[in-house]
Amino acid sequence: MKAYIFDLDGTLLDSTAVWEQIDIDFLNERGIPVPPDYAPTIAPMSFRETAEYTIARFRLSDAADALCRKWFDMALYAYGHTVKLKPHVREYLAALKARGKKLAVATSSTPQLYEAALRNLDILNFFDVICSADEVEYGKSRPDIFILAAKKLNVSPSGCVVFEDVLQAVQSAKSAGMTVYGIYDEASKADWEQIKTTADGAFTDFKDAPLPK
Repeated sequence: MKAYIFDLDGTLLDSTAVWEQIDIDFLNERGIPVPPDYAPTIAPMSFRETAEYTIARFRLSDAADALCRKWFDMALYAYGHTVKLKPHVREYLAALKARGKKLAVATSSTPQLYEAALRNLDILNFFDVICSADEVEYGKSRPDIFILAAKKLNVSPSGCVVFEDVLQAVQSAKSAGMTVYGIYDEASKADWEQIKTTADGAFTDFKDAPLPK
């Protein structure tokens, strides 16, 4: 395998609590309790898709652009100051780079958010390429972003390893012919058993992730 492609939220970053709190605060302001299926449903969506889905589901009067700006403002401080790495992420990235592997991020986050987090956590320099769902037509419900990352790395999909915490994203990357590993995240715990059977391997954290010889 020549290239390793990583999801950001829930895979590299322990950011689930940030988005859960944003969901709670935003919907509670409108007198709406957070439905239990809301977080899993929006997990593979882009920022824009999430806004449009939220407006339609809860019959909100907000414009999608205004919703995206509000969520962005709520998240930017956390990404630049408080979000942490998942266990053993830095060590795993360093080990891959030491073996000469190409690394990419494929994320549904916007550039401002992922850059704030990667710079604050001092891991931006590990990555050769960063792809955002804003660069493709669909979120991770389709494999477009993973294919884009492979193209930017100049590696065929079959030469790529993907790490993801969301079932639908695991399925999408698999459909592109990539090797896919699941990483456990609390937000996707309901799908963990299916992630384990769908992915080529699954791990609770990067301490157990495979390294090339």
